Amino acid sequence: MKIINAGDRIMNTWVYNIPEGFVMVDTGYPNKLSNVEKRLASHGISWSDVKYVFVTHAHDDHVGFLNELLGRCPDIKVILNPASMTVLRRGQNSFEGGYSTLGAYLFSGVLALWGKGKHLFPPLEERFDDRLLFITDESRRALEGLLRGRILFTPGHTGDSVSLQVGNVVFCGDAAMEGYPSSHHVTIWVENVAQFGRSWDTLCEGGAETVYPAHGKPFDMGELAECRSFVDSVKLRS
Repeated sequence: MKIINAGDRIMNTWVYNIPEGFVMVDTGYPNKLSNVEKRLASHGISWSDVKYVFVTHAHDDHVGFLNELLGRCPDIKVILNPASMTVLRRGQNSFEGGYSTLGAYLFSGVLALWGKGKHLFPPLEERFDDRLLFITDESRRALEGLLRGRILFTPGHTGDSVSLQVGNVVFCGDAAMEGYPSSHHVTIWVENVAQFGRSWDTLCEGGAETVYPAHGKPFDMGELAECRSFVDSVKLRS
């Protein structure tokens, strides 16, 4: 399997190959479509080669240019948790939950200065509904066949969070994170600590060897297991 990163230092946009073309895991912030397009082109990949976008959850840095992408590329389909639709229609992150550490709380000030404090993005238009493939009990196996992987429900960061295991790697979105301002691989924002911990159990038990997070470099699954006890001590800061 070929895996490339079409994102930047802030947000990873992982792309991997399937027999029909490529799957892109999440998009990126609003107005980043052209940046991702250039990075894809540097690897000889065009938008016509991308067959599916797998959405790990509906946050501005993960679905920021999804609406623009669907308007630009009429053949791309989106595989997502139906629970993501409320936020996708609203065009703004949920503010349920809190920051996982003091460092994460302070980092929120940086986001505000950067103009990302309101976490807004273009809402998903209804005209694209026929290109949405929802993950349900009935559709899950067929969608896993399209993705050549296994879909894992990994809530905690958000209620709609899902991950995708392909072979011995897992694309976890924000179910885990690597590097500042996270601590012990816990993402800076958590909606439900108990769910977050159980999702780590799901990831650790899945058999993957390497975690590909949306933020930070890939890391060994063993590190997640070693840090598991830290999750239970997390106290959220609103």
